[in-house]
Amino acid sequence: MSVNEKEIVASTWKRSLQAPDSLPDSADVVIIGGGIVGVSTAWFLAKQGVDVVLCEKGHIAGEQSGRNWGWVRIQGRDTREIPMMQESLRIWEGLQEEIGEDVGFTRGGCLFTANSDKELSALADWLEIAADYGIDSRMLDATELVEQVQAAGARWKGALYTQSDGRAEPHKAAPAIARAAMQAGATVLTACAVRGVETSAGKLSAVVTEHGVIRTSTVLCAAGAWTSMFCRALGIDVPQLRVRGTVARTAPAASVMNGNMFDEKLGIRRRQDGGYTLAHGSVLEHPVTPSSFRYFRKFLPALMQELKIVKLDFGREFAKEWSTPKNWRLDAPSPFEETRVLNPEPTPSVLKGIRENVDMLFPALRDTPIVESWAGMIESSPDVVPVIDAVERLPGFHIATGFSGHGFGIGPGAGKAIAGLITGTHTGIDLSALRLSRFFDGTPIRPQSSI
Repeated sequence: MSVNEKEIVASTWKRSLQAPDSLPDSADVVIIGGGIVGVSTAWFLAKQGVDVVLCEKGHIAGEQSGRNWGWVRIQGRDTREIPMMQESLRIWEGLQEEIGEDVGFTRGGCLFTANSDKELSALADWLEIAADYGIDSRMLDATELVEQVQAAGARWKGALYTQSDGRAEPHKAAPAIARAAMQAGATVLTACAVRGVETSAGKLSAVVTEHGVIRTSTVLCAAGAWTSMFCRALGIDVPQLRVRGTVARTAPAASVMNGNMFDEKLGIRRRQDGGYTLAHGSVLEHPVTPSSFRYFRKFLPALMQELKIVKLDFGREFAKEWSTPKNWRLDAPSPFEETRVLNPEPTPSVLKGIRENVDMLFPALRDTPIVESWAGMIESSPDVVPVIDAVERLPGFHIATGFSGHGFGIGPGAGKAIAGLITGTHTGIDLSALRLSRFFDGTPIRPQSSI
């Protein structure tokens, strides 16, 4: 196996940086962040004829948008996300034909397995929500589940199953959408960190990048795990914490399932190349930082929900955030240039657990090697659904962040909705429940789903 074949996923962020040769003087809209939400928004804006410039400090999909599990699911979603996710599935279905590039999307179904009658009953509660939204979810008993998954090492009671759910390849999708945005007229700049913004008469007037100034009246900050820090420098409080996820992929292997499956021991999906993408089913790693204490009360409901699986990491991340300045000069290198790509190492103990769990559940895969592993930082909001909003205190500034591990699948739908928010175009997707002020106006913080 060649080096390139060993780094199919990592090639998204390990390639050489490509800085822009020149910078546009102005734009109708500037987007900060080249993840799937940023590039999807750029694509939809460009199709409307909007002059949009996207600035990414590193690579397109270099962080979580290129490192996630690749699930495109509606099953188990928070009800506040469902209309956007339904639209996203429609977009994914026709995406390859519209942009002329393979993104690896296919339907294959999504399974949440149950190991007890209690778990089975809890999963069945979703069926009422599914019926309200016309989603094709149903319960499978143990016999029906065996027809979907050949796992000799499991004794499941059954599963929740949504046949219409799908999957795609993260290392392909966001870069392909970025190219489609460029073909539609957008300007996409990599190795181009935005250091901050300039205002005039209390309104946005420009963004300041490392390569110069772009005049604009409208900005979208879709900077993933960096959003809270960027916004804090502007005096905008965005509650957000990071969770580290370790992921691996196997070589092509025997078919033991054809879709996505989540169990308390393993998250697994079939890959386009015939292998499997794997993650641990019961480990969430949170690197403790000063933000953990700042936002502790707001995240307490989510923490209590995931108490059994959250692993706190008291390591270098605390000192790194502590030493990062809260404000910085706009005419000198910023923290965003210091760390072009947030690239955490996969956790060895988690990888060991993944290997043990896949071997136990799927004996047919015991001799299948894991050929690549990586980690990513998932940005989470207190109620585990995104913030998509226009910021009142800074007219022209918009935020799209906190997708909490759900951003890849919902990305195209979110891009369409955000483009509509920016241009005032009706999309049929109500974003009011995703407003930033919900964390400060007394609205109860109640997560409906998990990261």
